[in-house]
Amino acid sequence: MKAIVQERYGSPDVLELREVDRPVPAAGEVLVRVHAAAVNASDWHIMRGDPMLARLALPAVFGRTGPKNKIRGRDFAGRVEAVGAQVSGFRPGDEVYGDLGFADGAFAEYVGVPATAVAAKPSTLSFEQAAAMPLAASTALLGLRDTGRVQPGQQVLVNGASGGVGTFAVQLAKAFGATVTGVCSPRNVELVRSLGADHVVDYTSADFAAGPQRYDLVFDLVGNRSLGDLRRALTPAGTLVLSGGGVHKARTTLVGPMGLRIMAQAQSRFVKHRIVELNATPSSDTLATLAQLADSGQVTPVIDRTYPLPETPAAIRYLEQEHARAKVVITL
Repeated sequence: MKAIVQERYGSPDVLELREVDRPVPAAGEVLVRVHAAAVNASDWHIMRGDPMLARLALPAVFGRTGPKNKIRGRDFAGRVEAVGAQVSGFRPGDEVYGDLGFADGAFAEYVGVPATAVAAKPSTLSFEQAAAMPLAASTALLGLRDTGRVQPGQQVLVNGASGGVGTFAVQLAKAFGATVTGVCSPRNVELVRSLGADHVVDYTSADFAAGPQRYDLVFDLVGNRSLGDLRRALTPAGTLVLSGGGVHKARTTLVGPMGLRIMAQAQSRFVKHRIVELNATPSSDTLATLAQLADSGQVTPVIDRTYPLPETPAAIRYLEQEHARAKVVITL
C-alpha cells in the first residue's frame, strides 16, 4: 500500500510517499481502507520533533533522531476491510471514522486500529467531513463538557475560534446553551460568526484580556497568551482550559506550548481560578456522541481545503504557516 513515511525529524520535505506492507488486524483491531485523513497540529509537532522537551516527556512517540512511528496522521474515515479476533461490533463494508492517537498511521491507504478507537461514521457526512472530526471535535467536546463543565447561560470565550478545534468549540458551546465569544484574525470574523458566535473579537484590533467583559470559561486553543492575560479574562470563579498546540516557529523550540502548561500546573493550587490542562484521548463513546451531534445538525465540520495523499507535505506546510482555517484534509 502507499503511505506517507518519515525517517528523521525536519520540515515537510522529510515526508516521502512509499510502498509499505499493508497492516494485518490484530486481536481487537479492525483494518480500515482509508478514504480521508485530517491534518492536525500534532502532525507537524511530531514531524519536527518540536518542542525538544516533548522528546523527553513522550519517549513512546519521539525517538532520538525521528518519530518512533514512521507513518504520520491520526484522524481517518473509511470502510472496514477486515476485523481481527474478538471484534464483534464491526464487519467488512462498515463506514467508520476514528483517531489513532499517538500511534499514528492514517496517511496511508490502509490502517489497523483498535476497535475501541473507532465508531460508525456520521451518516450525513462525507468521508472528508467525517475525517475532520475525531481529534478536533473530541477536544472541543471534552474541553467544554467534561473539563470546562460548561453550563447554559455562561459566558464562554474561545481563543482560536477559527482553527480546527475552535470551529467545533464555537458550535458546541452554543449547543450547550452558552453565550460565545470567538477570538480570531480579521479574515475569519465572518466564518466564526456564521458558526453561531454571539460576539467575535478581531485580535489585531482588540485585546480580549484588556476589555471589561469577563468569562465563566476561557478555552485557550492557541497558547499565544500569558497565563496572566488568560486569567484576567475570567470571572472570579472562572475556569481556564488549556489546549493550545502552539504555532510553528522558524526553528525547533525548547518548551513551546508546554511552557504555558508547566506554569499553569505550578500556579493552579495557589489561585482561586480553576485552571485545567486538557488531554483528549481517543474513545469510541466520544466519537459516537459526536456522530449524533453531527447527524442532528448541531455540529458541522468546516474544511478549508483538501489535498491528495501524494501532496501531504504541501498540506502540512500550509497548516504550519497558519494560512489554514478550520480543517485541512487528505483524500485517498
